[in-house]
Amino acid sequence: MKLQIQSIHFDADQKLLDFIQKKVDKLETFYDRITDGEVFLKLEKGSHGKENKAVEIKINLPGDTLFSKEINHSFEAATDEAVESLRRQVKKHKEKLFAKV
Repeated sequence: MKLQIQSIHFDADQKLLDFIQKKVDKLETFYDRITDGEVFLKLEKGSHGKENKAVEIKINLPGDTLFSKEINHSFEAATDEAVESLRRQVKKHKEKLFAKV
């Protein structure tokens, strides 16, 4: 999947970018018509004590867009939560599609 990753006000290392790409690519096992996606990595100010790393993931499907935002103590943990949320959304989207048929 073509994924555009943007880190806001800092430079993300390649290891983190590869981790995010690998996690988001797993969504294609649930629905193979995902066209592309965007990921935004941000440092949130003054929120939740040590939990200040936000990951926003938007994926585009034919005729629909799914979005998830999670905040956690690390970008990896926030990515895991956001991808899990998107996995549930993708499954629900797929069920709705096949319910119409």
